[in-house]
Amino acid sequence: MRNFLSSMLGALAAMVIFAVGAGALFVVLLVAISAMGEKPVAVESGSYLVVDLSANFQDGPSEIDLGSLAGERSETIQVHTATRALRFAANDSRIKGMLITGSVMPEGYGSGYAALGELRQALADFKASGKPVQAWLDNAMTRDFFVASVADDLALDPFGVIFMPGLASESPFFAKALARFGVGVQVTRVGKFKSAVEPFVRDDFSAENREQLHKLLKDLWGSLKSDIASARGLEVPALQAMVDGEGLITADSALAHKLVDRLAYKDIVLDELKEATGRKGSVLPFKQIALPNYAAMVPVGEGDRVAVVYAEGEIVFGEGEWGQVGGDRFSRQLRALRLDSGVKAIVLRVNSPGGSAQASEAIQREVILAAKEKPVVVSMGSYAASGGYWISTFGQKIYAEPTTITGSIGVFGVLFNIQDLAANWGVHFDRVKTGEFADALSMSRPKTETELAIVQKSVDWIYDQFITKVATSRELDEAFVREIAQGRVWSGVEAKALGLVDEIGGLDAAIAYAVEQAGLGENYRVSEFPRTKPLSEAIAEMLHRLKPPGSARAGAATQVMRTVERQLQQLNTYNDPRGVYARLPVNLDLN
Repeated sequence: MRNFLSSMLGALAAMVIFAVGAGALFVVLLVAISAMGEKPVAVESGSYLVVDLSANFQDGPSEIDLGSLAGERSETIQVHTATRALRFAANDSRIKGMLITGSVMPEGYGSGYAALGELRQALADFKASGKPVQAWLDNAMTRDFFVASVADDLALDPFGVIFMPGLASESPFFAKALARFGVGVQVTRVGKFKSAVEPFVRDDFSAENREQLHKLLKDLWGSLKSDIASARGLEVPALQAMVDGEGLITADSALAHKLVDRLAYKDIVLDELKEATGRKGSVLPFKQIALPNYAAMVPVGEGDRVAVVYAEGEIVFGEGEWGQVGGDRFSRQLRALRLDSGVKAIVLRVNSPGGSAQASEAIQREVILAAKEKPVVVSMGSYAASGGYWISTFGQKIYAEPTTITGSIGVFGVLFNIQDLAANWGVHFDRVKTGEFADALSMSRPKTETELAIVQKSVDWIYDQFITKVATSRELDEAFVREIAQGRVWSGVEAKALGLVDEIGGLDAAIAYAVEQAGLGENYRVSEFPRTKPLSEAIAEMLHRLKPPGSARAGAATQVMRTVERQLQQLNTYNDPRGVYARLPVNLDLN
């Protein structure tokens, strides 16, 4: 099945590349050359720092940022880059205040509520410095309003709305579609909540999965609305009543219920900012600098290094691609950092739903070895579940956000076969073999009961290993771990109460703890891995996986295509040699 999907996706990619043509390379080269002579943007005294939310706030560095090369606003911003810049700006005498605007553009595993929570906290720290924080929104979704709610003065367009109906998660189910096309699916699993296999064998959520998702969403939403209510001076029940009563909250209603401070057209806010920065009546815009441009000027420090390793994306066997956590590649990176005497501490930032059990074990092994040599601290982002928790559990201290999705201590196996698919096209298979299980890995037929029992035995063994590792690393009773495991996902708050994490906090808190443990004081610098690739290397790799740029407001057809694409990409990450996975029970698209 993996080869079939790889071929299909490869064919689609080839068609796109053919359509784009070799001219794409020429254009990229021209863009790069034209950008080489650009001068850094200066910060004028009395400027406002503009935080445009119209981006994807991701954990790890981008492979390459073509938007910045073209002199355009970047569509991706690293969370740590943003928070570091915001805290530096709080004490920068050139920065007079801040404007928050725009609408978050989630993509992949970026812009999760945990990541946005870190951004929001840094905005609150900036506000605590006494500098004014202005926000202007037009049509705000929950993510946008969650971040912007910290502002001193929150203005909404008179024709704008706040769409904040609560959280929901839905998943497509493929059982009938796979059966219609003749693709057979057999599954093995441990843990009644381990529901990652459900989309392939069911048409709806199981009762157990529905239960855990409802509890998880309730916890996440409870954290979000508590933060929003506190920032806006509201009672939580009053906020919930408004959400349940309206969902799509009009500008007048938002003002009446004190969700916003005032209604104002954008030109009015811009004129006010011109006056605030000493340009009243000028044809020039207000004094400003965009967050990405400002972040590029923030000093990175010097001295011994703290290495931040970003494990963001699906955990896959082998090297993996950019946006995936390849077991071999990340193990090699951790090994190199362990042996590097200039690296005094390692922070593993995890934003992953898990994946290959064997790849997760390879990474965990290097975490254990590194922790014997130097401090290894784990920071959990929006996701650190199943394999993502597997690679985290031996961290000397684990930090999570209240809205981090973690736990999911469980294992499953999924085995595809194309016997009916091939038969539908008149293709049949025959075989000659020298042993009972010589053709057990073949996708040409379903597995026998004996073969399934062998796979289940492997799944059970890996699950037992998972339980033992968590009990040992977290110093918990094994019976208790078995009780809270079962493949169940937990919020960061619940995980801390259960002992699965140590502290509630973000990446900055994890780095600070690592620095303290390494005894570095103020004399250190942060190095990030994986590295951003040089332009020439990135262009060479880009041609075989070129895709159209994202859009802040994609149409319905594009949204459907992206949903299907994400599901196909997920299927293509099922490359574990045993077909056994420690992965989040479901793709959580929180709307």
